[in-house]
Order: sequence, then structure tokens, then C-alpha cells
Amino acid sequence: MTGPVPVTVATATKGSIGVYLDAIGTVTPTYTDSITAEVTGVVTAVHYREGQTVKKGDPLIDIDSRPYDAQLEQAQGALDRDQNLLAEAQMDLKRYQDAWAKNAIPRQTLEDQEKLVLQDQGTVKNDEGTVAYDKVEVGFCHITSPINGRVGLRLVDPGNLVTANSSTTLVVVTQVQPITIIFTLPEDSLPQVLEQMRGGKSLTVDAFDRTNTKQIAKGRLLTVDNLIDTQTGTVKLRAEFNNSNGELFPDLFVNTHLLVKTLDNQILVPSSAIQHNGATDFVYLIQGDIDKAGAKAVMKTVKSGVSDQGNTVVTGLNPGDVVANSSFQKLVDGSSVSRSKVTIPATSSDTTEGAP
Repeated sequence: MTGPVPVTVATATKGSIGVYLDAIGTVTPTYTDSITAEVTGVVTAVHYREGQTVKKGDPLIDIDSRPYDAQLEQAQGALDRDQNLLAEAQMDLKRYQDAWAKNAIPRQTLEDQEKLVLQDQGTVKNDEGTVAYDKVEVGFCHITSPINGRVGLRLVDPGNLVTANSSTTLVVVTQVQPITIIFTLPEDSLPQVLEQMRGGKSLTVDAFDRTNTKQIAKGRLLTVDNLIDTQTGTVKLRAEFNNSNGELFPDLFVNTHLLVKTLDNQILVPSSAIQHNGATDFVYLIQGDIDKAGAKAVMKTVKSGVSDQGNTVVTGLNPGDVVANSSFQKLVDGSSVSRSKVTIPATSSDTTEGAP
């Protein structure tokens, strides 16, 4: 005669559980700047270290600016000359206006001088544009970071000749704080996401590693793409993360868990306690005191709902119900049971296929 089956037990509780949509995603920088040369010249200095974190405005690369400094000086000289010519023409105009008021000169002389002033004003404006352009070119010789971010590997060295409008990249800067993750969801899941967003709710997104076991970061859903990919029936979403610890690295593969909503006042049991027989789910409900003789395990049909962090929502149990959580291969409906002296972890091999 065999004795009671030793089992570990779990108690059904009432609580809250999150409804998650799981997807795979790729870490994508908010900004990626591939900087090329705007002027032609020799690289005189590389100021950054490979992998260095830089701020907006930090110097990155210097190109020999002497030819452009000379052009700027020439343009400034032409501007100074023409500004003085304009001043002289304006003084003459004032004299002609006074003389015309006394009928001392013909009207044509006054009008000619007025047009001469306008011509000189146009020349000065053209010179000012040339000076402004030459200043821009001098500025192009001193490349600074356009964003806060992280610099990649060095692509040019001092002494290299770079050319304007070339496709050759001089340096790449990526913004990594904050950073985003782009992931895809089936189009059938889109309505429930949009419903929450239209209500003004900020949806939480958790990022897990490749094995989907370690949580890397927690962020928020930023936006949904404006179209569905008809070939795959999916839509892209972007989530933003502070990435203060730097664990989210550009192009890293991650698993994402989008929290759509939270269900309150739900009956929860460990997912490992639920057994399956085809489309039917059941548990072994403990009747009697598990610590006393006469306790039995009775098969109880339940309806499973959403699962999260090892717990599953069930319908058909009450808070406080005790269910078996191990030794399923030894249990049948009505088996006598006792509390196991050792904690036996539930495994897939414990699942019993049988009609409740």
C-alpha cells in the first residue's frame, strides 16, 4: 500500500497583473551624425579619443584654415574700402542736397549722386555677404560635435587630405543618452496600444537581454509608425530609454515587453501549478489540511488568462485555495497528499496529460 504523495503547494491570491505585448527589437540611437568635410584641406589635429563621450560644441577635428583665413582677410579689406567709398558718396550727397536747396547745382547732378550712393550700398552689402561666407568656411575648418554623444573609432589622422563634399566620413557621433529601441508588433495588437495612447496614457516598455531573462532597462513608448508593413503584417514602434548605465548599445538585439494595461483584483496562481490536457487547463486542488492525514488532491478545471513573472490569472478558484505545485506525474484525481519536506521545482516533465 502506497502512502500519500509528497507535494509542494501554492496558494491562490488576489492581486494585479500586467498585460504585456512581447516583441524583439533593436537598440537605435536617437541621432547618428556621420560628419564629412565641408572644405578642402589638410587635417591638422584630431581632438577626440576613440569612444569618448562628447558634448555639443566640443572640438573634434581641425583642418588647415590658413587659406580660408587669407580669403576672409581679403574680403574684410574689400568691405572696409567700399564702406568708406559709401561714406564719401553719402557726404557728397549731403553737400549736393544743400546746394540744390539753394539752386546752386542742376537737378541731374543731385540725382546722379543719389544713384551713386545706392550703388555703393549694394557693393557694401555684397562685400558683407562675402565676409559672412568666408567666416562660415573658416568655421568649417574647425569641426565640433553637433550633438551630445559618443564618438566612434578614429577615421582620419593629422596630415590626411580631405576634400569638400566628399562621401568620406571623418567622424561618427551617436547619441546614446537617451537612446531608443525600435520593435515590431503584429497589426492585430495595434488597436489596444492606440487606445491607451489616445487616452493620454504613457506606456511602459521593459528591455530584456537576448536570453529574455535579465532586465536591462525600463523606458516609455515614444511613438508608433505611420504605416503597417503589408508584407509582414507588423508595425514599428519606438521606445525611449534614459540609458544612464550605458547597457543599451547601438544595434544591440533585445527583447521588449510593452505594458498595455494592468488588471486588478485577479485570482493568481503560479504558472507551474496549471496543467494542460489539450485545450483544457486544470489544477490539483488540495482538500483538507495538507499538514494532516486525509488531505486529497482533486482535479479542478480552470480557465487560464494572462501570465507575467511566473504567475497566471485563473478563473474557477477562490483566494486562499491551495493547489499542488509539484509531483504531477504521481498525482491522479483524489490522490492522498502530504506536504513535501523538500522544495521540488516544477519542470515540464511534471506536466500530466489526462482528462480532468
